Amino acid sequence: MKHRIVVLGAGYAGSYVAGTLGRRLSPADTEITVVNAEPDFVQRLRLHQLAAGREIDAPQLADVFAGTGVRLRLARVTAVDPEHQVVAVADADGGGELGYDTLVYALGSHGATHGVPGAAEHGFDVASRSSALRLGERLDSLDSLGRQGESGRVLVVGDGLTGIETVTEIAETRPGLSVALVARGELGAPLSVGARSHLRQACDRLAVTVLEHTEVKAVEAARVLCADGTALASDATVWTAGFAVSRIAAAGGLEVTENGRIVVDRTMRSLSHPNVYAVGDSAYAVGDNGRPLPMSCASAGYTGMQATAAIVGHLTGRKIPNTKLEYLGNHISLGRRDGILQMVDDEGQAKPKYVGGRKAARIKAAILKMSLWTTSHPTFGLPKRKHRLAAAPHASADRAPRVAA
Repeated sequence: MKHRIVVLGAGYAGSYVAGTLGRRLSPADTEITVVNAEPDFVQRLRLHQLAAGREIDAPQLADVFAGTGVRLRLARVTAVDPEHQVVAVADADGGGELGYDTLVYALGSHGATHGVPGAAEHGFDVASRSSALRLGERLDSLDSLGRQGESGRVLVVGDGLTGIETVTEIAETRPGLSVALVARGELGAPLSVGARSHLRQACDRLAVTVLEHTEVKAVEAARVLCADGTALASDATVWTAGFAVSRIAAAGGLEVTENGRIVVDRTMRSLSHPNVYAVGDSAYAVGDNGRPLPMSCASAGYTGMQATAAIVGHLTGRKIPNTKLEYLGNHISLGRRDGILQMVDDEGQAKPKYVGGRKAARIKAAILKMSLWTTSHPTFGLPKRKHRLAAAPHASADRAPRVAA
């Protein structure tokens, strides 16, 4: 009987793992199913650009996995039961259960409001394709007001990488809007002195108002309330102040951190349930420098490569190599023609030198292009297998006995 591998999520990490396993494992011995709520691949790294009005490629997952032997189940994951090795899913037909022998948990993360009143009800975010499109519609309506002589006010809350990229993209793409960034501390505090200066100059050039050392206590329909009693008028409040993971893993009994990330060993294997692997934002993995890997696309790549190598090794009896688990730095876009490339040391601290301007923007654009290509081409250009398996939104949930590795 075939060994059943189920991959939950088809983001950067999940798509890479599923496609690579489909290429490296024999279809005669394994059955690989990917569960994803949407039919297309979402370029999360570019959702702020989508919200600002740029067209973003969204490859169909059925095409992505064509020829790999990977089956696609279009459904939403509702629960995992690692004791009985089943996953509960919901779809247009009501859903059901999928049995597995090996589970890859790659459900990623979503925007976190941290309990701030009104942030979920009145705020916009760029953590999903649907929310980015909703923000784009709101920005379109504000642009229409601008053509009538009124200036729409956009307030981006959160000065992390997502907040910085979002506010500069909106300011550059929609110059008729009044755009401001709310920073809880100093703008660009984790960056080097030179990179911080470059960031400030970019905000000045794009007419972005920066409000530093400002804590938001509540979000209302037309304003934001701050801890010092200040009220900031806003026609569109974009919430980028943090991310969180699903509670599904914790509810299923997997060992997780306080914020719900699955605790894994060096091979991305769950410490509590060895036939479960976690990759991407869902995994709490310690890097080669002894520090937890941050939630990032780079971490998704490294954890995905390590999990793939481990699964192949376990099923084939081969030695499992240790792939790199490192975090080299941050690539920040500041609109379309500017950016910052900030490298970090083994302690995660910014190195003195940085790359800025058009060169950094070109590097970031190349990274985005490469990330999309590798996800859209899981066979890495190798000839596709002759047996093309179509997407199976009603894939069987029948259990199959484990096959020897």
